[in-house]
Amino acid sequence: MKIVTTPMCEEIVRLAGIKDYAVNKFPQKGDGDLAILLSESRVEMDAIQIKINTSTQIFESIKKISGLAGNELSDEEILSYFDDYELCRKYLNSDFKRYVNVKVYSEFLKDIVSDVGFNIVADDFDYVIYPDYLKDKVIETENTVEIPSHNSVSKNPFDKAELRYGILENLI
Repeated sequence: MKIVTTPMCEEIVRLAGIKDYAVNKFPQKGDGDLAILLSESRVEMDAIQIKINTSTQIFESIKKISGLAGNELSDEEILSYFDDYELCRKYLNSDFKRYVNVKVYSEFLKDIVSDVGFNIVADDFDYVIYPDYLKDKVIETENTVEIPSHNSVSKNPFDKAELRYGILENLI
């Protein structure tokens, strides 16, 4: 089976133990038999779509893809990948609750904002959290928080999550 993945998912594929794969930013039919890509991506071929915004999503994606590779990693093996990432480990399977109300402009940010324990509301909020690609559409005030999107940060999902968790923790 020929597997193709996107640059954003390559680290998950590698950690899961798949050694033979191709990387293509926009996989197409004919590039391979199976694409591994982000959940919001669409392709016209068989695909496994994963989410990698939060620690739990990263963990679950590695688990899922390692099973595909035929060498399903144990929870302990996957947890070892989190050893160098303090905030990722802290928020893995988190159930934090904080009394901070936030309005969030982006579906992908809702996952990580919830992970940190903030309450997502439409009105009467303490902060507005938005992705960098909406900067021109958000009126910046002292209560706005810009979060880097997929294209503005490391392709490594752990580094990306660490950065985003760190920005959100500074609000506490």
